Amino acid sequence: MNEERRQIIVKEIEHWSRSKLLPEQYCDFLLNLYADQDEERSSPRSKRESSYAVAKAFMAVQRASGKQWLLTFGFFTLISFVVLYFNAFHPLLQIGVSLAGVVGLLWFGQKLRKRNAATGLALTGAGMLLFLGSGLYMLQLHGYDEWGWKTSLLGLCAIFWIVYGIAAKLPIFHLCGWVALLLVYAWLLSNYMESPSWYETQLYWLPLAALFGWSCWFVHRWSKQVSAVLFTVSALLWFMPELYAMLFIDEPIFLQLMLLVKIAVGGGLLFSMRKQWIAWVA
Repeated sequence: MNEERRQIIVKEIEHWSRSKLLPEQYCDFLLNLYADQDEERSSPRSKRESSYAVAKAFMAVQRASGKQWLLTFGFFTLISFVVLYFNAFHPLLQIGVSLAGVVGLLWFGQKLRKRNAATGLALTGAGMLLFLGSGLYMLQLHGYDEWGWKTSLLGLCAIFWIVYGIAAKLPIFHLCGWVALLLVYAWLLSNYMESPSWYETQLYWLPLAALFGWSCWFVHRWSKQVSAVLFTVSALLWFMPELYAMLFIDEPIFLQLMLLVKIAVGGGLLFSMRKQWIAWVA
């Protein structure tokens, strides 16, 4: 009897869908509720979840109060006003608005991480990019186009990314901060060191690789996550002389030879010390 009742309900929902008496998302949602178990198994799980999410979104919009609609449209109106008249603001107000946007995105991203890690991470990344992008835009807007100002801004952003990545336990931002600092260091070398020889280039980077490798060993007893990031940076620094030479020094044949030697030596070091570094990062 229950099976016959279920079949009648399913046919009625299909009739509603064909005659457009209800939105298609509602009909899909109701069909998922009353569908046979075999039919549910045959339909893709992602499609069922997508239909449910869309139907849930439509229900939330339908049940929204006037106050919620007013706040939503007011928020987007405020954003549009800021974007359109940002150049007319006082520089201090521009800095305040930019920092407010960064803080808001980071706070909202941290809050959403508990429910949806991907969305929270995307909002946090947007906040980090807003920090850098708004800073570069204001420097250009007010005529501070020299490389020193841009380098200082990138270094400030890098330090913030490192601190925030460690505090929020987000290794991707911790790593991005160190990569940004490496770019600042390479930028400084390119401006102050003209035509360095190959051994000078190695001396600029390899001691830093050893320093980060030692830091990886020193930090692993407190945080394996931080230690793993430092180990990754150490491995990147191992190849930075060749990457730097690729950008600023034109010696392709010698560069290829050095890169092959570095890969062989680095692979040998990783193999011989595998018990140590695996314990540091795992």
